[in-house]
Amino acid sequence: MPDRGGGPTGPRIRVGRPSRRVRTLLMTLGVLAVIGMAFTMFAGFWTDWLWYRSVNYSSVFTTTLWTKIGLFFVFGLLMALAVGFNIWLAHRLRPPLSAMSVEQQSLDRYRMSIAPYKTWLLLGITALVGLIAGASAAGQWRTWLMWVNGVPFHQEDPQFHLDVSFFAFDLPWYRFLLGFGFAATILSLIAAALTHYLYGGLRVTSPGARATAAATGHLSVLLGIFVTLKAVAYWLDRYGLAVKSSDFKATDNWTGLRYVDANAYLPAKTILFCIAVICALLFFATLWRRTWQLPVIGFGLMVLSAILIGGLYPAIVQKFQVQPNEQAKEAPYVEKNLKATREAYGIDGAQVTEYSGTSTTKDKTTLRDDVDATASIRVLDPNIVSPTYQQLQQMRKYYAFPTNLDVDRYNVNGADQDTVIGLRELNLAGVDKQNWINNHFRYTHGYGVVAAKGTTSDAEGRPLFTESNLPSEGDLGTYQQRIYYGEKTTAYSIVGGPQKEIDYSDDAGEKTTSYTGKSGVNLSNPINRAAYAVSFGEPQILYSGAIGEGSRILYNRTPKERVEAVAPWLTIDGDAYPAVVNHKIQWIVDAYTTTNGYPYASRTTLGDTTADSLTATNDNRAVVAQQNQVNYIRNSVKATVDAYTGEVKLYQWDTKDPVLKTWMKAFPGTVKSKSSISTDLMAHLRYPQDLFKVQRELLTRYHVKDATTFLSGSEVWQVPDDPSNKSGDAVPPYYLSMKMPDQKAQAFSLTTTFTPNGRDNLSAFMAVDSEAGTPDYGKIRVLKLPTSTTVDGPKQVQSQFNSEQDIAESIRLLKGGDSDIEYGNLLTVPLDGGLLYVEPVYVRGGGLKYPLLKKVLVTYGGNTAFEDTLDEALNKVFGAEGATPPPADEGGGTTTPPTSTNPTVREALADAQKAFTAGQEALKKPDWDAYAKAQKDLEDALKRAEDAQAEADKGAKASSSPSPTSSASPSGGSGGSAASSPSPSPSPSSG
Repeated sequence: MPDRGGGPTGPRIRVGRPSRRVRTLLMTLGVLAVIGMAFTMFAGFWTDWLWYRSVNYSSVFTTTLWTKIGLFFVFGLLMALAVGFNIWLAHRLRPPLSAMSVEQQSLDRYRMSIAPYKTWLLLGITALVGLIAGASAAGQWRTWLMWVNGVPFHQEDPQFHLDVSFFAFDLPWYRFLLGFGFAATILSLIAAALTHYLYGGLRVTSPGARATAAATGHLSVLLGIFVTLKAVAYWLDRYGLAVKSSDFKATDNWTGLRYVDANAYLPAKTILFCIAVICALLFFATLWRRTWQLPVIGFGLMVLSAILIGGLYPAIVQKFQVQPNEQAKEAPYVEKNLKATREAYGIDGAQVTEYSGTSTTKDKTTLRDDVDATASIRVLDPNIVSPTYQQLQQMRKYYAFPTNLDVDRYNVNGADQDTVIGLRELNLAGVDKQNWINNHFRYTHGYGVVAAKGTTSDAEGRPLFTESNLPSEGDLGTYQQRIYYGEKTTAYSIVGGPQKEIDYSDDAGEKTTSYTGKSGVNLSNPINRAAYAVSFGEPQILYSGAIGEGSRILYNRTPKERVEAVAPWLTIDGDAYPAVVNHKIQWIVDAYTTTNGYPYASRTTLGDTTADSLTATNDNRAVVAQQNQVNYIRNSVKATVDAYTGEVKLYQWDTKDPVLKTWMKAFPGTVKSKSSISTDLMAHLRYPQDLFKVQRELLTRYHVKDATTFLSGSEVWQVPDDPSNKSGDAVPPYYLSMKMPDQKAQAFSLTTTFTPNGRDNLSAFMAVDSEAGTPDYGKIRVLKLPTSTTVDGPKQVQSQFNSEQDIAESIRLLKGGDSDIEYGNLLTVPLDGGLLYVEPVYVRGGGLKYPLLKKVLVTYGGNTAFEDTLDEALNKVFGAEGATPPPADEGGGTTTPPTSTNPTVREALADAQKAFTAGQEALKKPDWDAYAKAQKDLEDALKRAEDAQAEADKGAKASSSPSPTSSASPSGGSGGSAASSPSPSPSPSSG
């Protein structure tokens, strides 16, 4: 409208326009800014595409990308059309004349001001809501792919008798569609109402009717659609009860129907569905009746019914029917939950057997040999000895080992051997001169495997290495030792170009190399270089002379990171571990398929369940979860990442898992068959820790199978806190080659203990067969201890170690000066009805910055030993000191003392061993006075043993002589021969 304002008119002031040069400059800057933003977006897309193509998983990138694009455009367009159509329709249905009122006159100004821009305003609003809706829908690509590719579980839920796939794959998609429908309807209703108000279809203060007939009909239809969607929501809510979580005293994360759900909520949802359908029809009828009276009454009744039927009635049922007799009412539903939960977490086959917890063998000396047959007790703790590996095998400051090493097994001389293994990975923090060339071109990789026997150490308490030095050599043979991909390798490297890399250093100096693998992205193309310069925020990539023909950029270099990228539908185990397989270093990564929609199976939070005392101090051991809360999990995929080439391979492990089959259908060709796993690789696969931790947490409650016991809570267990430290976090599970009572031979196993809820005594011991490729792989065995007697749990055993006076005094002496004590893993081994506990004790001090194994704590049946070696501790606990290895003679060999079961002889030989050990320690210092005293004690002990044996032999001969005269013969007594035998004592001067 023309400006009707009055007033004097003065001279016009001409506002100066920018000069052409300034306008050109501003336009140029604007164009450059647009080009810059566009190229930044392009760079992210292009580098992602190049990376996926470099690892041969471009189909994952394209499938994910096209799915997101499709969902974005389809649902963005639907939302834009829905909102735009209703705005257009409301504008078209506007009254031809507006009422003469102050309200309408005020609105006239707004109508006239937007009149020239109506089309652009409509397009802008629809584009905005379309972009928001499209972006939200694109995030549902997993839900869409699971729905469109879902395969049946061939298992039915116990309530609705529908295949589990409906709840796992279909219901989440239907809920998304329902949510989208609600959003579109509400936005359309708001937009239509505002448009009607702006153009006079709705009036607030104007005289006459509050709404025109056209506006009434239009808004009634939208409200009818909203109520129809609410009816659909009520119907879907019926099925949602099967996967609904609720508070229940039996468990914290109860999932599924209870008595009140099946007998109150379920019929209530059905009734509310019917009421909502009737209410929706009343809204649609407004098109003909042109009155709000009936639909408003219907809507009010629906809301009242929702309060009374959906809220009050279930509360009454719970209060007056369930609570007075809860166990009887809930028992059938608890049984369904027990069955579903055990199936969903793979614990339905857990074998629970009674175990006495106390040995019945009276003569414990006969059990000494059984220990070696029962378990290969690992005294080298992979979570303690990393600093020792670092000190002894780092070789150069730019190498490092992970904080927690790994336990594997290797076949050495025809026998499997538990091995603690770590890789000498790149550590850029140790590079003396930090600059871009050194950090990304020269120092690019680690070098070699370092491995040690898990069951022993050398005389100084150091690991007994089976693979060591630089380059590494030992039992593992020849293999590609360069490590370009590892857990500590997080920075990008540019390799293969004109700049040589530092390979390793030896006495002859630095060796250089140039990467010959096909990994990474080629940077010869200037577009690629520009894209990476933008993506990494490093302009030197664009113009550096260190990049040339053959240069390749390596990134996404941690094993978990690579597996997660090529299989974004998997949940990744927190502990990737290395193995030498077919002359290559391969990282082995366990991966899981999960869902949150398994009916009746209780949920668990992966981040909480898999946390323990190791994850609390090492973020790298945290599970990489696509969804943190799940109620179904399978170790369906075993993945490998080549430490040199970065090649990622996914192998199907669980051939029956329907979730994996669904993803394999969505991403064909990405997962290899189980038969593709080589024999060499199979030998190093193991049962994954995070799955085990989830299962053990569930078994604290779900080891019982009857509803009454479950509801009473009398059999609830807990995972004990780690007794070896004061973190207060759960004890981690331990890998150990051992034999359970029903097994005929040792098997590589993953073990843990349980204590009663709120108490410290032992309630159960759990082990799973981790030997891949064997018939019993994955079999869970639980030894349940009696509740009528108490058996010491880990915390009590640790307390017992610390409270015994002799042990406490020894520990105090070990802590003397600047030394400190570190307790290793407290291992538990079932033996002859009892439980053997073994804990290595490390000493860090005396100027050393790394721990050495100095003592071993052992307890069994109330007997405790604290000795220098595992053998000595076992011998003492089982009263078999006579089996102690004999002392060395002057020539470095061993003496052979007389063997006897005579307790005096055994005691004397034990004293001899202690004196010999004291002499060796004195030699190391050296302390010649102490050595002389030790030699004197050794000689005295051996003399006592000799005399005692002579007396025993003399008595034995006398008792077996045919006549009294023969035993008195001065020339025939065994005592004479014993006395004339040479003394095995080493000469004091041999020191």
